[in-house]
Amino acid sequence: MKELRLGTVGSGVIVHTILDAVQKTDGVSLAAVCSRSQPTGDALAAAYGCKKVYTDLAAMLKDSDVNTVYIATPNLLHFRQAKQALQAGKHVILEKPFTTTLADADSLAALAKKKHLLLAEAVPTPYLPNFQILRDLLPQIGRVRRVDAAYNQYSARYDKLLQGELPNIFNPLLGGGCLMDLNFYNAYLNVALFGKPQSAVYVPNVYPGAADTSGVLTLEYDGFVSVNAAAKDKDGASYFTIEGEQGSLTAENGANGLAQIRLCTDGNETVYNAQPEPNRWLYEVRALTKLFLNEDYDSVYGNLLPTLLTVGTQKRRPCVPGRRLNRQFPCCEKAGQPIRIIKNQQCPHGRCWFFIRRCGFAFTVCGNRDRCFHSVRPASGNRRESCRAAGSRAAHTDAARGDCFPQRH
Repeated sequence: MKELRLGTVGSGVIVHTILDAVQKTDGVSLAAVCSRSQPTGDALAAAYGCKKVYTDLAAMLKDSDVNTVYIATPNLLHFRQAKQALQAGKHVILEKPFTTTLADADSLAALAKKKHLLLAEAVPTPYLPNFQILRDLLPQIGRVRRVDAAYNQYSARYDKLLQGELPNIFNPLLGGGCLMDLNFYNAYLNVALFGKPQSAVYVPNVYPGAADTSGVLTLEYDGFVSVNAAAKDKDGASYFTIEGEQGSLTAENGANGLAQIRLCTDGNETVYNAQPEPNRWLYEVRALTKLFLNEDYDSVYGNLLPTLLTVGTQKRRPCVPGRRLNRQFPCCEKAGQPIRIIKNQQCPHGRCWFFIRRCGFAFTVCGNRDRCFHSVRPASGNRRESCRAAGSRAAHTDAARGDCFPQRH
């Protein structure tokens, strides 16, 4: 590959951050922008000197000038959009979290390999120079006995949540929440350093009617426990500390930044830092660009291993009974009516069942789009419909895609 020609999907803050790094990196350029809103897409394109703006992903995927798609949309859309891009023959860089389920992550990895396409998760941690230092220093602290991590970052969108809005980052129907956003980095670094945990338990602080705004993820390994806290509803210190029988290692600025590494052994402290560039995403963009230009499939696929294991550690909470959904389904005849979840339980796929009463029916909706099961109860009698994918006789699709569940009331 002579040049990485990006087509971006999404227009959030992280897209601007990545494109800032693209402008400082040789071998990669912005070829097209895709956004649901034409004005938003126009503004993003103008900011980075791009002439092509799309409001339809399928149309951008037909553009031969685009050979790689960078996806940074709400979490629950990642799988469908990445799959669509791979099927169109495009390489894909998928913003973290890779997907919301392990089945979806495995499916994307298999599809990329089948079509001989490059597929990577956009997470800076493994590409940071201090990550390699941290890994190399691990033997010096002896057998690991405990890990203590925290990532705190007060979100301006939490203010909007307090004001009664439901931003995408806190919308459980879009795979939002602190676990998928900030605690993801703690989970990823644990997996990258220590492999797959024996068990994973997540205890969230859930805002009524929304997703988790903070929480603690506990990972159990052979001989030690890793306790990982993260919060978007408060400020605080961010760090990642590994305590061993012969010393300790602390990464400042948390699992996402690794600003510097402090080694403490025998009462002595040594500080290491191989990251003169404060923009951590620049390391990520430059590393991925090199891997893609060299068509280094082995390394790119190898880097998916911690990604797949990290997805497997993230346990979703059940949904909140009585929560009012602020998303409307335009194809419903009574789209103006509110929807309320009236009951909940865990579904077999590790996602939530939504029991929704609407238009004289009660819908049982599983969040897993490919193996979903809907129970539809009319005002009189009982009727059950099931589907394996959109287009079956149940005639419904995923909630995050904005379609109503049964198309007949």
